[in-house]
Amino acid sequence: MRATSNPVFKNLPRQETGYAGFGSTAAGAGQLGYQYGNQQQYPQQYQQPYPQAPTRSLTIDDVVTKTGITLGVLALSALVTYLLTSANSGLAPLFVIGGGLIGLVLVLVATFGNKADNPALVLSYAVAEGVFVGALSFMFTDISFGGAGGAGMIGQAILGTFGVFAGMLVVYKTGAIRVTPRFTRMLIGAMIGILVLVVGNLIASFFTDGGFGLRDGGPIAIIFSLVVIAIAAFSFLLDFDAADQLIRAQAPPKAAWGVALGLTVTLVWLYVEILRLLSYFQSD
Repeated sequence: MRATSNPVFKNLPRQETGYAGFGSTAAGAGQLGYQYGNQQQYPQQYQQPYPQAPTRSLTIDDVVTKTGITLGVLALSALVTYLLTSANSGLAPLFVIGGGLIGLVLVLVATFGNKADNPALVLSYAVAEGVFVGALSFMFTDISFGGAGGAGMIGQAILGTFGVFAGMLVVYKTGAIRVTPRFTRMLIGAMIGILVLVVGNLIASFFTDGGFGLRDGGPIAIIFSLVVIAIAAFSFLLDFDAADQLIRAQAPPKAAWGVALGLTVTLVWLYVEILRLLSYFQSD
């Protein structure tokens, strides 16, 4: 039984019918649902398809609307932060650390506290992550922080991020790549490998200049970033599949906030890595 690589989507229903929203049955026919150690990891109210009730159930429109609101709040927060850091560059490191840590804590609360469908928590994450993204974008482009100068690279990263998102949505919708248990295991294994390498590189950098060379802008760093971007892109397939399962299970409309949170987490990860890769070429 497969499980999404995005931790926000771990609490999802089990269902055996075709796709409802993002794609067609060809995109993921086979075993559906989510288990870990043969124990279901989603709230009791999401374990079975919802019975008919006077209130409506989750639709793809709900997912699109809530995701759009979440990204809009994040973009506004990022823009305000970028303008503040442009006026006072000393604020950038504080915003990056503070926004990143707060965003991480909120995601952990949403994941392990089963609160991913809480709109206040999701929008708070969007604000915090917007502060992180805005300040980090400034640092990648500001000369005083080693950037190449100019905001053109930010626009390129945004276009690249949503281009990858749209491309993976087409891949999922057409069933070009099937989300199977084996695919999921391989992807999660790759993500764990990346985490180990990043942590190892950080530790090595304390003893050797540049560590393993994964983030120094050289050929190895470029290849590593391309691999990370590819894995982040493939993670969208699991996120789309997880959202479909909620729709098929007739979850309540508020579940769309959890989908929005999960997709936003992946989008931010992809954007930051694309921005990092572009910075390597700008610095040459």
